[in-house]
Amino acid sequence: MKGGSFMITRADKEQEIKVITDKFSKAKGAFIVDFKGIKVEQVTSLRKKLNAADSEMKVVRNTLAKRAFKDHPAIDTAFANSMKGTNAIVFSYGEVNATAKALADFAKDVEILQIKTGVMDGEALDSNKIKFLATLPGKDQLRAQLLATFLASGSALARCLKAYGEKLGGGASTEAAPQA
Repeated sequence: MKGGSFMITRADKEQEIKVITDKFSKAKGAFIVDFKGIKVEQVTSLRKKLNAADSEMKVVRNTLAKRAFKDHPAIDTAFANSMKGTNAIVFSYGEVNATAKALADFAKDVEILQIKTGVMDGEALDSNKIKFLATLPGKDQLRAQLLATFLASGSALARCLKAYGEKLGGGASTEAAPQA
């Protein structure tokens, strides 16, 4: 739609297909959403939430998206039958579960948004898998939990050894006694 014209040229179509293909190459996961009936300010809000989750939403023409899928067989298999109606593709460049969570949370508030399908690591994701994925903690949260587990067991061991040492020493503390 350049220059006020409503005609899209073959070159524009080829460029759009290339853009979509490149985004799929960079993305760790992707989702198809139907946004029909969502207000402009709601779409803007969704884009901000997705941006915070290292994701982006791109409104696409179904025919051009299907042509872009051909370069990505797993995506073609997962998405080809979902490309009916008003669709956008959500590309997840960071943690795919964070993108799924952002979409699921938004869909709770704006019930018109439909998450049709998704793909991650070449595997198609149905709505149940997407809902489950949205409940998983992110990498940083998992790392924090793992670190807390390691630290807790180390602290427990230190307390146990201290108590054992005090018991062996007849109640004497393991700290150095002050000198007179």
